[in-house]
Amino acid sequence: MAAPPPPGITALPPSPVTVAGAAAGGSEPRPRRSCSTPAASTADRLELLPLESMAYTMTPMPTGPVGSQYCVCKVELSVCGQNLLDRDVTSKSDPFCVLFMEVSGKWVELDRTETAVNNLNPAFAKKFVIDYHFEEVQKLKFALFDQDKSSMQLYEHDFLGEFSCTLGVIVSSKKITRTLLLGNGKPAGKGMITIAAQELSDNRVITLSMAGRKLDKKDLFGKSDPFLEFYKPGDDGKSMLVHRTEVVKYTLDPTWKPFTVPLVSLCDGDVEKLIKVVCYDYDSDGGHDFIGEFQISVAGMCKAQDAFPLEMECINPKKQKKKKNYKNSGIIIVNSCKITRDFSFLDYILGGCQLMFTVGIDFTASNGNARDPSSLHYINPMGTNEYLSAIWAVGQIIQDYDSDKMFPALGFGAQLPPDWKVSHEFAINFNPTNPFCSGVEGIVQAYSACLPHIRFYGPTNFSPIVNHVARFASQATQQEAASQYFILLIITDGVISDMDETRHAVVQASKLPMSIIIVGVGNADFAAMEFLDGDSRVLRSHTGEEAVRDIVQFVPFRDFRNAPKETLAKAVLAELPQQVVQYFKHQNLPPINSEQA
Repeated sequence: MAAPPPPGITALPPSPVTVAGAAAGGSEPRPRRSCSTPAASTADRLELLPLESMAYTMTPMPTGPVGSQYCVCKVELSVCGQNLLDRDVTSKSDPFCVLFMEVSGKWVELDRTETAVNNLNPAFAKKFVIDYHFEEVQKLKFALFDQDKSSMQLYEHDFLGEFSCTLGVIVSSKKITRTLLLGNGKPAGKGMITIAAQELSDNRVITLSMAGRKLDKKDLFGKSDPFLEFYKPGDDGKSMLVHRTEVVKYTLDPTWKPFTVPLVSLCDGDVEKLIKVVCYDYDSDGGHDFIGEFQISVAGMCKAQDAFPLEMECINPKKQKKKKNYKNSGIIIVNSCKITRDFSFLDYILGGCQLMFTVGIDFTASNGNARDPSSLHYINPMGTNEYLSAIWAVGQIIQDYDSDKMFPALGFGAQLPPDWKVSHEFAINFNPTNPFCSGVEGIVQAYSACLPHIRFYGPTNFSPIVNHVARFASQATQQEAASQYFILLIITDGVISDMDETRHAVVQASKLPMSIIIVGVGNADFAAMEFLDGDSRVLRSHTGEEAVRDIVQFVPFRDFRNAPKETLAKAVLAELPQQVVQYFKHQNLPPINSEQA
């Protein structure tokens, strides 16, 4: 039976993701200053749970605001364990490491490494990548577990110890080795953890396609099950594991799947640095058989072209010494080697991409009379309501990325003077030829000014405003570089009336440089909004057409009523950076004036 994890740890299945870190204020030692971006990942909304009943979710943390005043570095953390507790009776532990970050006093799981089979001194190939925020204290916890079952629930596995510190401590030291502690604060035997930090300021990535030929046969009753490991020399003279390929079963002539790694991870960005490539025959008990190795630089591998592969002899030094006629233990083939730039959200923003912001406001009758204090449109003595809070939270961040700061503000579901016809797409400044408001302040002023002059009505139709913004986003598809991306913020209190039309509009908009943020105000049932937010399933139109990508992020305002105002902004904008990057990469559009690799 698995030993319980430390106090307060319960678990839900996470999915490995790379996320941007965000934590409470403060300051830490700074690394060499360079700018990167919140990482993009398939992301659900953040689910925060208290420390005393900590749970780990499938969700990455919301990314914080990014810009010149919020410059972040991307940091890669490598983890090794030494002398870990042996929890298995007939063999050694099978450890894996889980990384958590404290956010507003609550723990969230960020990622997990692979499991090292039968190994008390693991060097994990999976790296943790975190955005380092200069102005924030980012508290991290590294917890190690012995995998006992295939379950993703942490309580199903034996706890091997943990270590907590800030990211700043790791970055300022570059490499630290510390004692692992049990839940009661006592040492976990002689267990130690080593964490090394690498700043990913170089956004070049290398894509390798590798194969093997006539590798040595290591299995008695079958062929080998080969895989490759790549090592770079560390500052301490020891080799550091950088990447491990998948295992190809039952063959002496394997072809491994192409893989991509950051160039700075593989060779610290130095294409002349020698990399050691080691070939093993996989054994399920963790005692992998050594086949052979060779050394080569990235510059050397780049000589490989699609039509002209590069062949390297795989050498077993022991066999080479013993056998006079020894030639090699097989051939490792570099079929192709390509270096490209993995452009980030900040690359596009700093390259000049403008975020074009539009607000859509729900003026349907279900909001209640704006003069009644119970109405969602009632502006309280503090000069705010949930609609205004949502506008401020999102607008104050996005307006930094639009040079002219002129934003269209539209309303829907109201009757307008003088003929009191219902409109689902009207300018709240009552100027249809120029619906633009100057900054967030202009939106707020136009919103407050229009309330006495309209009649709340219905129904709640989203598709007209979605299609309105989509028309402008469609024009931007003619761009030859990443110059414009459109963001529609819809603030609503209730159930969508034109769901089929809205689904169709969103599916069509998923092909465009456009994202939709929906903030639900009040206490209505927002199940339909969750449906549009395609985090758990692919959104389909009523005709069955699938969305090309997930472009909708829904957040219920009620979850943030008592939270700091920046918390709503982070949650609302959680998926935006990856949506921007995903679109431009899919269209093969580089940042404006970008340098190629």
